[in-house]
Amino acid sequence: MGLLRRRAVPALLTALLLLAPAGCGYGSQAKEKDTVRIAAGAQKIDGLDSVRIGYFANLTHATALIGNRQGLFQKALGATRATYATFNAGPSEIEALNAGSIDIGWIGPSPAINGFTKSGGTNLRIIGGSASGGVKLVVNPKKIKTLDDVRGKKIATPQLGNTQDVAFLNWAAGKGWQVDAQSGKGEVTVVRSDNKVTPDAYKSASIDGAWVPEPTASKIVALGGKVLLDEKTLWPGGSFVITNIIVSQKFLARHPRAVEAVLKASVATNRWIKDHPGRARQAANQQLAADAGKALPRRVLDPAWQSIDFTDDPLAATLRTEAAHAARAGLLQRPDLSGIYDLAPLNKVLKAAGQRPVDDAGLGVRQPPR
Repeated sequence: MGLLRRRAVPALLTALLLLAPAGCGYGSQAKEKDTVRIAAGAQKIDGLDSVRIGYFANLTHATALIGNRQGLFQKALGATRATYATFNAGPSEIEALNAGSIDIGWIGPSPAINGFTKSGGTNLRIIGGSASGGVKLVVNPKKIKTLDDVRGKKIATPQLGNTQDVAFLNWAAGKGWQVDAQSGKGEVTVVRSDNKVTPDAYKSASIDGAWVPEPTASKIVALGGKVLLDEKTLWPGGSFVITNIIVSQKFLARHPRAVEAVLKASVATNRWIKDHPGRARQAANQQLAADAGKALPRRVLDPAWQSIDFTDDPLAATLRTEAAHAARAGLLQRPDLSGIYDLAPLNKVLKAAGQRPVDDAGLGVRQPPR
């Protein structure tokens, strides 16, 4: 995470947008719910009755899970009610953002890139980071003992063109293996498999391994799989974006104080996660159970949690690299990502908290001269 012929680009971008993003979910429906924890005497922000927040019932979205569970978003928003919608796929969250059904969302890099590109850069901004890492190549140790053994095998990724799919194709190309990105056929076979069924596919031996996010990777390990490669080892410093915070451009322009409040809560949540890792893991799992109907067992939760790093930094340079990987794989014509970031609100929050500012890698909106 070969360039496409020009006439194929619009159709492909549409197809990519209709697919689920990296490690983010399993369907296209949102589950809406309200959580009201309004302190006595609190005031509304920007005159808003509510701020609508979207995220996935997934550990890589734990900042949102825990911010909800601990009431930190509501605390920051005062008498403006924090409401939540959980999604099973990136396209449905992008659609909800475009339709005004949500205002702010936690989402993976692939749908953020695709959504921004498809709208001509008019629908969203990335305003912060949330998580890094949490992606692994997990294999059947009886069939695959070394990285070179992956050649000729069937490896699952979540979706055509999603973040893990791009990352695996890029890694395979680096090994010198020829793979047709569209069909997944070649010197290694890429099997696009929904994350929720990939563990069963592994159990039935219909795949030999998978390049997947957590907790899917740890679910496969619990079935006897082995982690052959942690994707963070492929990135300088071991960091790469897996979850961003996005906002509707209209909402950002009209309600900057509300956006700052949500970012303040996100920064506070990430700090709480670092200060209370055990309690944070438990809170995330409790919210997972509330949102998805089932908590993760300890044998899956513990290793999955340990592989994810929570960060306010959107790691913008890695988003640029992931887009370049997609272009080289032939899944996307090199997109213009200029203006995809607006980190001014986050940096304001970080400065107030005594923390260092974060960088947009030259992909931020141009601020007017003062």
